[in-house]
Amino acid sequence: MAVTSDATEYGRLRRAPDERVNPITSIPFWLLHLLPLLAIFTGVPWQIWLLAVWMYWSRMFFITAGYHRYFAHKSYRMNRFWQFVFAFGGATAAQKGPLWWAAHHRDHHRYSDTDRDVHSPRKGFWWSHVGWILCDKFNATKEENIRDFTRFPELCWLNRHDWVATWTAGSFCAFVGFATGIGGGWVAVLRGGAAGLLIGFFLSTVVLWHATFTVNSLAHVWGTRRYTTTDTSRNNVVIALYTGGEGWHNNHHRYQQSVRQGFVWWQIDTTYYVLWLLSKVGVVRGLKQPRREVVFQGYMRH
Repeated sequence: MAVTSDATEYGRLRRAPDERVNPITSIPFWLLHLLPLLAIFTGVPWQIWLLAVWMYWSRMFFITAGYHRYFAHKSYRMNRFWQFVFAFGGATAAQKGPLWWAAHHRDHHRYSDTDRDVHSPRKGFWWSHVGWILCDKFNATKEENIRDFTRFPELCWLNRHDWVATWTAGSFCAFVGFATGIGGGWVAVLRGGAAGLLIGFFLSTVVLWHATFTVNSLAHVWGTRRYTTTDTSRNNVVIALYTGGEGWHNNHHRYQQSVRQGFVWWQIDTTYYVLWLLSKVGVVRGLKQPRREVVFQGYMRH
């Protein structure tokens, strides 16, 4: 993979005066990074490590398939029940509500790598990775960007109360942890519950955050560009592997309507594979595929 500097190729952008990290309101975000260290006092049974892996991959799917490919890009369809399930699943990842997430992502595509892009690495790699999230400017949901989904009151409720889904996931992890300590006395049960929260929930959440954030940051500075686009997007197989296919980012910016981001067979896209299977049992439908001329446009030059 080639590493190309976005600043060198496209030039730096200066952040606006109101695009500054709020150091006070950011404190809980950083404290959550430290909480898993408390597991040295509880121990971590192997079942909890498996739980952490499950929580990472299941919630990564709901972010990539739900928040991103469905709510932001409408690359497939599903009924109202499953729509809420996918929204709730995405909200368990503690990345705010589905309408907030999708509305800001639509702005990213509309103004990609310009001064109106919410997280362009041209404003600094750290800004694109996490700084913009910790800035007060982007706290509100841009409802004008997401009118097609604000008509559903259950989604608006979940968007306002996304913590409900997040702490449902946390409670589930604590319950699983409690179960690992059954038979060992109350101390073992309490330690298991704490480990379930600290590792199964908090650690997997922090890892999931930064894995997701690298699509905004690394996938715009590290990788290859198969297609000519007006932004710095790149394809990166490493990012694709740990994000369920989101690393084929140049493909995505070339044809964002596609439910597939891996355009050819060797571009692994596990999110698409799961959605394809779900389409066979009627959970989702109308999977939008990339047009043939789009897929081969870049490859014909090589």
